[in-house]
Amino acid sequence: MKVYYSTNPADVRHYDRKKLRENFLIDNLFEENELKLAYSYEDRIIIGSACPKENPCIMNKESLGSGFTLQNREIGIINIGDSGLVIVDGQAIVLDHKDGLYIGKGKKEIIFKSMDIVSPPKFYINSAPAHKTYPTVKISSLSVKAETQGNLEESNKRKIYKYIYPTMCQSCQLVMGITVLEPNNLWNTMPCHIHSRRTEVYLYCNMDKDHIVFHIMGEPRETKHIVVKNEQAVISPSWSIHSAVGTKRYDIIWSMIGENQDFNDIEPIKRTDLL
Repeated sequence: MKVYYSTNPADVRHYDRKKLRENFLIDNLFEENELKLAYSYEDRIIIGSACPKENPCIMNKESLGSGFTLQNREIGIINIGDSGLVIVDGQAIVLDHKDGLYIGKGKKEIIFKSMDIVSPPKFYINSAPAHKTYPTVKISSLSVKAETQGNLEESNKRKIYKYIYPTMCQSCQLVMGITVLEPNNLWNTMPCHIHSRRTEVYLYCNMDKDHIVFHIMGEPRETKHIVVKNEQAVISPSWSIHSAVGTKRYDIIWSMIGENQDFNDIEPIKRTDLL
């Protein structure tokens, strides 16, 4: 499991391109027949993927280095591939494309399986520390209502789908969902903001292979960018802005953990204050 350490904004001001990518970019996700996990010291979030094809991917105590898999954790999963199975302590749950799953604290083994090796699933995984056990809940993509934000004039019209959120299912810390940019829109989260009480991770997906996204981060007056390709993720510490512009539309799976689950607990930043 790759480890990403916490960062100090005063130090990040001096990072070059290579060091910025080493500390915040998560690549090499979604490799066939592999469970991939990365551990961040930013609010102790785990980011990962499972891509079963011929072979299942198994998450057990060896994967997370604790007494058993979710001894002190909860997990959220969104499938960005074709239909697959998630088996939670023997209970098989089918996740179709863009279906989600919340698994509460206390489960001992999670197995990811393909239903068709020609069209395998791609499970995106986020895990947060948990202090209480909540029920496992499947979240059908058809049950998640869209919230429209932005407008075409500012190239940021998008739909927000809240999967793991108090209105859908209970969780301790983890909040998770999908942002879908409308056609001919390129910007996400502009005007941007900071949420000092939560870490956020963006997974960029559903991108054409020859297009990229510029992920903008850093302190408002010390901005930096990371060039991101399809199915790469970026860690956003609580002190950093997080915005993006692409060479073509894209989707984002976002996840947040921290002190609260209030989607609107933010500190807005004016565009003209950015440097």
